[in-house]
Amino acid sequence: MCAHKLILGETEDFITGKPLVDTLDERARQKIARFLVEEKGYLKDEIEVRRQITLAVAGKTGTFKVDFVVRLEGKAFMIVVFGPGSLVSRERPVVAAARLVEGYEVPFAVVTNGQAAEVLETKSGRVIAEGLENIPSKAEALQSLPTITFEALPEERLAKERRILYAFEVLAERECDEFTCSRA
Repeated sequence: MCAHKLILGETEDFITGKPLVDTLDERARQKIARFLVEEKGYLKDEIEVRRQITLAVAGKTGTFKVDFVVRLEGKAFMIVVFGPGSLVSRERPVVAAARLVEGYEVPFAVVTNGQAAEVLETKSGRVIAEGLENIPSKAEALQSLPTITFEALPEERLAKERRILYAFEVLAERECDEFTCSRA
C-alpha cells in the first residue's frame, strides 16, 4: 500500500450498508451519497455505487470506477464521479465515462470534489451548472425525463471515448502511483 492512501479503519457504505475501507476520499464519497438521498431526494435503490468500466486500449486493459450511477424509471439519468482537487481537469474524462457506462449516452455527468461540483450535459460536453446545490434533484430529473433521448453511440465513437478515459484516468493514476510510491 502506498503512503499517500491513508487508511483510517473501516466504515459502512451509506447506500449498500456493506463495509468499506475508511479513507478521506471514501468519507467524501459517503457525504455525497447522503447528499443525493437526503438533499436531492433520490432513493438508495436508485443509486448504483462503484460501477466499474473495463477499458481495453491497444492491447492493454484498465478500469475506471464511476462512484454513483443514478437511475430513474430504469434508465441511467446521471453519473457522479468524485475526485479531490480541481474539477476542470476531470470534465473530459467524466463525459467519456457517461458515454461508456451504459449501452447509451447517460444524459448528465457530475464531477465533484465534495465541496464544489460541475454538472455537464453529456451530449455537448458543456458545463451547464456549478455547485452541489445545482445537481438535479429527483423531482427535477423526473420532470425533464420525458424530453430526454437515450442514444447509443457508434462503436467508432465509443473506441475514442475508451482511449480518452484510459489516458486521462488509468495511465494518469498509474503514473501518479508509481511516482508517489517510489518516493515513499
